[in-house]
Amino acid sequence: MNEKKNTIFCDIDGTIFKYRKFGTYEETLPEVIQSTLDYLNVEKEKGSFIVLTTARPETMVGHTMKELIRSKVPFDRIIMGIGRGTRYLINDKDPDLEADRAISINLIRDKGF
Repeated sequence: MNEKKNTIFCDIDGTIFKYRKFGTYEETLPEVIQSTLDYLNVEKEKGSFIVLTTARPETMVGHTMKELIRSKVPFDRIIMGIGRGTRYLINDKDPDLEADRAISINLIRDKGF
């Protein structure tokens, strides 16, 4: 039986990169939060599928990709232009298993793991 791989949804600003004011991304360099980068690298090595999420507008996709690649952030997909409000993860639960199939981790902005 194949082991099911995890999917990690991870915000970018304040989680992978230290928070910067929304309008300053193109004039400032990102500062990587090492503990989050380390976590993502471990998960990627385990075979997890990594989806990055951000409220950055779609017009910043090129700039954002350059920052992520330059900082060696592992990911499989990126979803841009999401709301800045509270994010909810909704998933089904297998009635035959005790374990939850959705977990939320809230990190203090800029502190990482």
